Amino acid sequence: MKLLHLDSSALGTNSVTRELSAAVVARWQEALPELAVQYRDLDTEPLPHLTARSLAKADPAEAEASEATMQQFLDADVVVIGTPFYNFGIPSTLKAWIDRIAVAGRTFRYTEAGPEGLAGGKRVVIVSGRGGQYGDTSPADFQEAYLRQVFGFLGVTELEIVRAEGVAYSPQHRTDAVAAAHASIRSPLAKAA
Repeated sequence: MKLLHLDSSALGTNSVTRELSAAVVARWQEALPELAVQYRDLDTEPLPHLTARSLAKADPAEAEASEATMQQFLDADVVVIGTPFYNFGIPSTLKAWIDRIAVAGRTFRYTEAGPEGLAGGKRVVIVSGRGGQYGDTSPADFQEAYLRQVFGFLGVTELEIVRAEGVAYSPQHRTDAVAAAHASIRSPLAKAA
């Protein structure tokens, strides 16, 4: 079994999502010692943003890196994504990664009946950190709602959220939110809702 661990926070060791995504991966490794883990830090090693040159594969090195990114995603059984809530959405580095994996004919296709996801059979764990409180249904949420849409479009039906919310209110709020998020991390052997 293969797990792909992505972090996208620009906050380094001060990042709530980095702490929590590492805890999720550790829980998986405890439950499944044979688990192969690949780690990718999208902040320290960002992918270039998608351009016309990218789509034309004008740069062979970029085209090769894009294919490696796609294959890494396709090979993973589990994907753990640490993502902060920046300006109501995800970091642009995570969006650049999504642009490399959301590719017609590879992870989805269009049919006469509508789009069909081709990347099913994976489990995705979104580790979300938010300075404010937005809950599950805020119209200001372009982070979790977006990620649910993207992965659902790609065919992923097993998606769970680990969230620390209100971390910017005060040191106590941060401590409490992180503790609650740690407590919400499910066993890898439990199925996502």
